[in-house]
Amino acid sequence: MWAEFLQPVFWGTATLVCYFLARALNARHAAWWTSPLLVTWLLCLTLALALHATYGTYLIGTRWLGALLGPATMAFAMPIYEQRQLIRRHWPVLAIGVAAGLMLAVSSSWLFARVLGLDPLLRTSLLPRSISTPFALDIARKVGAAPELTATFVLVTGLLGASLGTVILKYLPLRSAFARGAMFGMGAHGVGTAKARELGQVEGSVAGLTMILAGLISVLAAPLLALCLR
Repeated sequence: MWAEFLQPVFWGTATLVCYFLARALNARHAAWWTSPLLVTWLLCLTLALALHATYGTYLIGTRWLGALLGPATMAFAMPIYEQRQLIRRHWPVLAIGVAAGLMLAVSSSWLFARVLGLDPLLRTSLLPRSISTPFALDIARKVGAAPELTATFVLVTGLLGASLGTVILKYLPLRSAFARGAMFGMGAHGVGTAKARELGQVEGSVAGLTMILAGLISVLAAPLLALCLR
């Protein structure tokens, strides 16, 4: 009984310790490869392999952390509200951009999976990779994908998108804060929104709105996507 109680407590505590260690490393050596998301993921994976722990056991201990993803995503509503005048002026462009970005993300994921010859489960799990985790997990369940695989694809997409986004800005300087924010929000969801906030308040607000709009539209369109995949 004590083992059943201590194991979940251990994994929740271990994840938090790994995260704070990753934050300290990133503060000393700021780079894409020291991103707290990436380092925490690698540390937890290494610890799980060393202790021969299953993914199910890890999920039991960190379920409460996963439950915080929803409130964390909705917290982006505050900067969005602060920039509501700017967003109201540019909402047609934003709507078109989100729709085009979603179509490109889904079609490129499907084509990429077909070219590599991935099996149907991996293919459907890859489709929501460009959407924030809470929305992506919900879509994964609706289309018959594996939420665990989708979460991994979302993490990789966010890290690569945020890292490549800074490189793209060097060679393709976007003068509009609106355009920079939309690029990070659509291309790298939560991680990209955090990176956009480093560029400026407007960029962060637009990135957050883009991420949430993309997620909401995707959740609403998920039943139709599920029918198409049958």
